[in-house]
Amino acid sequence: MKIENENRRKFLLNTMQSAAGLMLIPLAGKAALSATHPAKAVQWAAPRIRFSVIGMNHGHIYSQVEAVIRGGGELVSYYAKEADLRTAFQKRYPQAKAAASEEEILKDSSLQLVVSAGIPKDRAPLGIRVMQSGKDYMSDKPGITTLAQLAEVRKVQKATNRIYSIMYSERLENRATVKAGELIRAGAIGKVVQTIGLGPHRMNPKTRPEWFFDLESYGGIICDIASHQFDQYLHFTGSTEADIVASQVGNVNHPQYPGLQDFGDAMLRGNGGMGYIRVDWFTPDGLKTWGDGRLTILGTEGFIEIRKNIDIGGREGSNHLFLVNQEGTNYIDSKDVDLPYGRQLVDDIVNRTETAMSQAHCFLATELALKAQAQAQKVTLPK
Repeated sequence: MKIENENRRKFLLNTMQSAAGLMLIPLAGKAALSATHPAKAVQWAAPRIRFSVIGMNHGHIYSQVEAVIRGGGELVSYYAKEADLRTAFQKRYPQAKAAASEEEILKDSSLQLVVSAGIPKDRAPLGIRVMQSGKDYMSDKPGITTLAQLAEVRKVQKATNRIYSIMYSERLENRATVKAGELIRAGAIGKVVQTIGLGPHRMNPKTRPEWFFDLESYGGIICDIASHQFDQYLHFTGSTEADIVASQVGNVNHPQYPGLQDFGDAMLRGNGGMGYIRVDWFTPDGLKTWGDGRLTILGTEGFIEIRKNIDIGGREGSNHLFLVNQEGTNYIDSKDVDLPYGRQLVDDIVNRTETAMSQAHCFLATELALKAQAQAQKVTLPK
């Protein structure tokens, strides 16, 4: 198809440009690596798909909607049970219609996609209903909170052949992480050996809803936050199967919230490499952002470190990428790198392809997070 062929040409062009830039390292040094592929706002002549929102209990819904709009989607309608959430959403998107019920959206045959950031435990059941209504589905992470939910989602997805996409935003909506993918495909650090993903978060308990502190509602800290890191592990190592070597979770400093897990980590090994993951709710108020998220990708010829949200070394802004290989040490400003996920997801909806993320990858990242959560040893610290 025309759109699919255009995507292939763009991918090949970007890969060749990345490789050419790396060949120039000895001659041009940092200047060659600083060049990025600028983000270009595509102006669509007409909407490519029509979509709606059901459930907006997490603020991620806004970045999810923006990604689909960038990809050519038209936001048609929305529904949430909570009046305050509906009001805030309406102010942001006055062009969209407030639906009277979930059923109204599911029965609308003009829609191709439903997007949700509902309470985590409700996302998979909603996704099943969406797919059974003949629509594709994009969920905030975690898109599934139990292994039983995962089994049912897989069954319905296979039967309906609809797309069940989970927006792992720490990769898909982070420019430095997208840039790292370009560099790795171009051979910048050789074969990937291991990823180390760190996902610290600030808790802000006074701003959190009741479900945030209910273990069943959010699925546990590894299921919730670390789903990002499992996605990145699979993406960068190229693993198509993996095992959890060890995992642990605990509530080590918030006894007033017995349903909260404030620490979790996991180690895993797959057919493409190894991985280590740590997540927590301990970001101090002195940091200028909600978390100093890091990703280190070790290769046979070098390594990449990404400081996703802040460089505590002093550089302003976010999306900081450091590349160290046989040619030297380089800092790459990634703030203008294109974010293709929304566009690719819309491509997949239109063409029934898998350019944004394969269904197998989406489900495996979730499966690993759920298994690590289920197997985790409970840890405590002495008072």
